[in-house]
Amino acid sequence: MLKAINDWKFVAILCLTLGLAPFFPEPHIWGKIKWVRGGAVGMGPLDWFDLAFHGLPWILLIRLLLKRIP
Repeated sequence: MLKAINDWKFVAILCLTLGLAPFFPEPHIWGKIKWVRGGAVGMGPLDWFDLAFHGLPWILLIRLLLKRIP
């Protein structure tokens, strides 16, 4: 499993699928980020879990990008 989270292709596919799904009317992660920036009023534990679930691929991508910095 550790090999998969260090694979650029796998992480990119995760970002484009799980990280953005559902795509319409806007990417789900974008809606959650806007909700948090608006004060997170009305967010329950399931919403926070959903934010972490859809945000994890992006965190993995940022981690891979930071590892490439010399």
